[in-house]
This record gives sequence, C-alpha cells and structure tokens, in this order.
Amino acid sequence: MSNIFKFENLECWQKAEDLAVDIYKISREGKLGMDFGLRDQIRKSVISIVSNIAEGKERETPAELIRFLFFAKGSAGELRAQLSIAKRIGFLKDEDFQRLKTKTIKISVMINSLIKAIKNKK
Repeated sequence: MSNIFKFENLECWQKAEDLAVDIYKISREGKLGMDFGLRDQIRKSVISIVSNIAEGKERETPAELIRFLFFAKGSAGELRAQLSIAKRIGFLKDEDFQRLKTKTIKISVMINSLIKAIKNKK
C-alpha cells in the first residue's frame, strides 16, 4: 500500500493523535483526574476524533471518508465544549485550556479543509 493511502500520513490525524496524548497526560492528575465522568467523556471525545479520521480513510471511498471526517469534526466540537466546562469548574488551568482549545480548533479547521478538498475532487 502506498504511503499516500495511510491515515497516519494525514496531518489532521497526526495532530489529533498528539492532542489525544496531551489530553491523556493532563487528565491523569488533579481534580479532572478524579472526576471519572468528565475525564472519561473528554478522553472519549478526543479518541473519537482520531478514530473517525482513521476509520474514514480505511473505508476507501470519498463519500465514506467525508462521512467519518464529519463525525471527527463533531467530536472536536464536543471536546471543546467539555474542555470549556472543565475550565469553568476549575478542573483545567486557563493556559492548559487555551492550549488544548487552540489545538482542537486547528484540527477542526484541517478536517474541514480536507472535506472541501475531497468534495472538489469529485
């Protein structure tokens, strides 16, 4: 299989994987680490971003890839909402929140750009 067809070569997937690692590290400690409900939901959202990009790419049709990219983009929105709640209730420091939010928005923009590029190729 050519490298161009590997989901691991998609920059949005690479950034999402980095974000997932970041989220897991930051959610191991402090109040967020002890709130299993919110912590687990945040982790599920970030894993959903990474997983849906990969699954869509593996489906090998443009329509399916777009469908799963939209799922990933939706999960990015869900993650931003959960991070905002975690910040407001004092579970995330402002600088951590801003960093994670910025990364999440960047990934969402990248996913959206990929969707548009795929649609324009049709």
